[in-house]
Amino acid sequence: MIARVWRGATRLEDAVEYVRYIEGTGIAEYRATPGNRGAWIMWRPAGELAEIMTLSFWDSREAVAGFAGPDIDKAVYYPEDDRYLVRRRPTVEHYELSG
Repeated sequence: MIARVWRGATRLEDAVEYVRYIEGTGIAEYRATPGNRGAWIMWRPAGELAEIMTLSFWDSREAVAGFAGPDIDKAVYYPEDDRYLVRRRPTVEHYELSG
């Protein structure tokens, strides 16, 4: 099984609105993709920013590619992301689960 972790940041005052946006775009699309085992979004204040993280679990790297495309290490963007995201572009990491 694969864990996919996406991290980004937005202005603190936009956090709740952006979380709702991600729930309706990325999280909804994760959950609708065959091979997805669940997806969650977390956030926390960090000074004037909010750190955002999504965590999803997948049957395989091929299942992740069903969502992300052939290069699973690239973030998937939605139309309003540029409006919310600040600083560096989001990161995506994948981990093999054991046990």
